[in-house]
Amino acid sequence: MHAALAQGVLLATQIGSVVVLSRLLSPADFGLIAMTVPIVALVGMMQDFGLLQATVQRPGIRQDEVSFLFWVNIAASVTLALLLFLSAPLIAAFYGDERVGPLVAALSVIVITSGAAAQHGAILQRRMHFGRVAAISATGAVSAFGVATLWALYRGDYWAIYAGMVAGTLIPTILTWISAGWLPDRPRRVADARSLLGFGAGVTGFNLSNFVTHNSDNVLIGRAWGVVELGLYDRAYKLLLFPLSQIANPLNRVMIPSLSRMLHQPHRYRSAYLRVHRLVLFVSLPGVACAIALADVLIPLALGAQWNASAPIFQALGMAGLMTLLNTPSGWLFISQGRTRDYLLWGVVMATLAVTAYVIGLPYGAFGVAVALSVAQYIKTPILWGWLCRTGPVTLRDVITSAGPLILAGHLAVGAVHLARPLLPQTPVLTLLTGVALSYALTALVISAFPAGRATLREGWELIAPRLRRTPPPEDSPPPPG
Repeated sequence: MHAALAQGVLLATQIGSVVVLSRLLSPADFGLIAMTVPIVALVGMMQDFGLLQATVQRPGIRQDEVSFLFWVNIAASVTLALLLFLSAPLIAAFYGDERVGPLVAALSVIVITSGAAAQHGAILQRRMHFGRVAAISATGAVSAFGVATLWALYRGDYWAIYAGMVAGTLIPTILTWISAGWLPDRPRRVADARSLLGFGAGVTGFNLSNFVTHNSDNVLIGRAWGVVELGLYDRAYKLLLFPLSQIANPLNRVMIPSLSRMLHQPHRYRSAYLRVHRLVLFVSLPGVACAIALADVLIPLALGAQWNASAPIFQALGMAGLMTLLNTPSGWLFISQGRTRDYLLWGVVMATLAVTAYVIGLPYGAFGVAVALSVAQYIKTPILWGWLCRTGPVTLRDVITSAGPLILAGHLAVGAVHLARPLLPQTPVLTLLTGVALSYALTALVISAFPAGRATLREGWELIAPRLRRTPPPEDSPPPPG
């Protein structure tokens, strides 16, 4: 319950951050920050080196092994921070904007700070202290939002976002150390170092490919079209990504260690994965479908009229989002089964498709890139599941029969809400609320025609029914006996 509450705070804070800061800062400010995001993502991925997942996934791990991984993370963080600081002038020259240099140099502080808490966070995940992890993340998000907002009110420029990033990294790092209650041993090599680093290398290879997939669009748009076009793309992407990531991130922390412990129980493993996957799709797909259909209402209401040009970009990205919701949980299977080589190979395929799509769409601006990204998502989906399900407890037939009805319902909901638009209330808030209700109702109706869909509806009801039946006793009622 506490984890769910913290996750709700995190989601509300991050959505609020998108809304509030979009009204206080300009598209050019966000475009400038978006130019640095790929660099931060690349450095963050390299300093991690997949060693967090090595700590979480291994059936047994010793104090000296975790200490070894901690010092590897620290060494990587310091080295990468120094390289980032020294490369700042070159990055500014690449974009042709001198403001980028000082901003990139300042980001080196965040690199060192985040690296110091990597293994402590992995320890909390391994212990399945998900409530603590969620509470720390929520505290960091609130801190980042508060600092960025205060700075933007005082001095409305892009440094407000940087100040929020510092607060959102430093405070969770301190809290993670305190909560984990773990201290590393002195640096020394361990007997199983090669195996640990080998596992991490496979995950890092995928993360590198994933970095190319999710950041080369920003680099290309910023280079070819400038900060304003990139700012429009970035806000549309963030408005879509924040809710989706706040569903995916906590589930990653829960599902990977949980499935890793079920690997020798194939039936239980398969049942747990498919059940959670279906519920995730049922909770998220109708909302995304409604947002796609009513983007021209959602964008000005959430961000302000100055962001209206983001609406078609958001719609194109939203279609990619429908497939992203289906595909993202594939990582649970790759990692929990220890298939890091397959994970790496899939990452290379994914990055190749993505970059090809970006290059094709780039002449048409940010909208062209968004459309091309969506097309690439639909092309890669059958390739992914065919490759992933050729071995392991979850088969391709399992995925099709379990998730297929929900994917079908999500696409039908986009069309239904769009066609019903003239019949919806004209007030923006009521338009969105009615559209969401229609989208969920249609999704429930469509999936009820399939056995897996009916199972999802039953499972969803079983989750919420006990909470609905919990009613507080009257204030004047006597205390229960005993």
